Amino acid sequence: MEPLWWIGMITMIVGEIANFVAYAFAPAVLVTPLGALSIIVSAVLAQIILKEKLHPLGILGCVLCIAGSVVIVVHAPQEHPISSVKEIWYMATQKAFLLYVGSAIVLVFILVFYFAPQCGHLNALVFTGICSLMGSLTVMSVKALGTSLKLTVEGKNQLIYPETWVFMLVVVVCVVTQMNYLNKVSSCCSS
Repeated sequence: MEPLWWIGMITMIVGEIANFVAYAFAPAVLVTPLGALSIIVSAVLAQIILKEKLHPLGILGCVLCIAGSVVIVVHAPQEHPISSVKEIWYMATQKAFLLYVGSAIVLVFILVFYFAPQCGHLNALVFTGICSLMGSLTVMSVKALGTSLKLTVEGKNQLIYPETWVFMLVVVVCVVTQMNYLNKVSSCCSS
């Protein structure tokens, strides 16, 4: 392997760990849009290092990503401090949230079992949709798990509650699913 590849892989892993930690200390409504700015950094680095051409539509996408991130961060609501995983669990079991989670899971299953076999290899939007829907669940579960771990480190052990372990399981399932379909998007686009 090339040293540049290893440097990229190591910095990406460190960045993802930092992103995970950020969810424990900052509101998800701030961390997520700022994390989306990595797309712009990737586009700029691809143009500089790989000599790829950034097309006008790509430039428009970058501008919209920056504008959207700024609007979200500027108008983000205040988040109240959370004192236990039980409080997070209470919020996660509200009807509106459960309706969202159920809808996202149903859409993922439809995409995975109906659209992916039929046209996933021809249309990257199928795999991208799966990644995006699972990503929304990943963000929320990472926020819950990160907050639980932060509280544990602060001396309020949250590992004794089964809810913490449920959030950990959800994080693992969501991340593995996302990585699987992100790889399929990459292979779909490269062929």
